[in-house]
Amino acid sequence: MKTVLVTGGAGFIGSHLCERLLREGHSVICLDNFDSYYDPNLKIRNVQNLGRKYPDRFEIITGDIRNGQHLRGLFEKNRIDAVFHLAARAGVRPSIADPLLYEDVNLKGTTTLLEACKEFGIKDFIFASSSSVYGENQRVPFSETDLDIQPISPYGATKRAGELLCYTYHHLYEMNIACLRIFTAYGPRQRPEMAIHKFTSLMDQEKEIQMYGDGSSKRDYTYIDDLIDGMMAVLQRHKGFEIYNLGESQTTSLKELIGLIESALGKKAKIKVMEPQPGDVSITYADITKAKRLLNYQPKVSMDEGIRRFVEWYKENRYPSRERSD
Repeated sequence: MKTVLVTGGAGFIGSHLCERLLREGHSVICLDNFDSYYDPNLKIRNVQNLGRKYPDRFEIITGDIRNGQHLRGLFEKNRIDAVFHLAARAGVRPSIADPLLYEDVNLKGTTTLLEACKEFGIKDFIFASSSSVYGENQRVPFSETDLDIQPISPYGATKRAGELLCYTYHHLYEMNIACLRIFTAYGPRQRPEMAIHKFTSLMDQEKEIQMYGDGSSKRDYTYIDDLIDGMMAVLQRHKGFEIYNLGESQTTSLKELIGLIESALGKKAKIKVMEPQPGDVSITYADITKAKRLLNYQPKVSMDEGIRRFVEWYKENRYPSRERSD
């Protein structure tokens, strides 16, 4: 069994990953700065039970990936076998408003972490990238072999730059590095400003939701359990350097998504049609042939079932959603 460092481990994806790692017998160090992008108390709730359930194998450390001295102290104190790097400033639209913050966290932070891994001889590094790197790509489904991808938001650009940094460290220091292009993860504990969570909350309160564009834009939504299956397969199987798409390889339009939430919630949406937003793409659609072949990645949860599970969780854990979409 391994000791695994998970940066951003108290977030939506990170907390599910920590939970699975612990369940499978690994020891986990959760590094998170608990910033105010959304309510830090929600992140604390995500992981507080893990400390009680696995007191000898789970540790929460508050810290920032940009702080090299703090990272070196962490690696000196712990014998770490692998790193899942999920910590990042997230969100397409907010990145347009504050690109320098995204550059600082997502590029400086990733470089600082890679430097610490180099210094302490960490050989297994897994980087959470994003489908946002593909930009307004008209070749669908999106393939890892597409070379002329052009992100259209600072967030997407920082994730693509992070992939390039990862390849550089693999080449120079023989680190095993996998970059995971994640396609819109959803499920229990999803961040409250993301569309599925925000729409569900507003519809439940019988408030108006904002639909950007005519509702025809499509997304490849990935249920959290399927995503974590893929991430665990990377930990077990990956060597060298690879980029993997992790999605469902199915698309759902915005109108269809609203309809699924209506059905699961049993309430009708009040829709306000808005102009399309800068940085938004018309479609995301993952070609998962490579992940199937190399990782035996097999997503199982349909959108109908995934939305039903999310709404069930939401009803048991209602809390206000911030007035922002992603």
